[in-house]
Amino acid sequence: MPVSNDYFQYVIEQLHRLPQLTSRRMFGAMGLYSSGVFFGIVDNDTLFFKVDDSTRESYTARGSEAFRPYKDRPDVSMSYFQVPVDILEDADELLTWARAAVRVAAAIAAAMPAPKKRVGKKQAPARRRPT
Repeated sequence: MPVSNDYFQYVIEQLHRLPQLTSRRMFGAMGLYSSGVFFGIVDNDTLFFKVDDSTRESYTARGSEAFRPYKDRPDVSMSYFQVPVDILEDADELLTWARAAVRVAAAIAAAMPAPKKRVGKKQAPARRRPT
């Protein structure tokens, strides 16, 4: 189900104090970025934040579910968890959780190896036609 404009605008208003908050469409959902760091997903009018071992317990203790992008493969999840409604409704608390998600996402991105440069094949020099 696509993201409703009203819900998305509410999320953006709640997160407006994050630095350089931007969003991008991704497969019917919306990706959230702060200073270029991908930290959140809005899908099916639900907000998900990036988690790791240091933050996951805060979500699971409140009964939050993992983001599952494939309806036909419910066993596949990602390291994004649903933000509890009471957190979403409290802009100050949401900002704290969002900043933690940005830190997690930035740390994970920094730990990943740099992508290899794609070097095109060298083209053989053009041959001259015999005259």
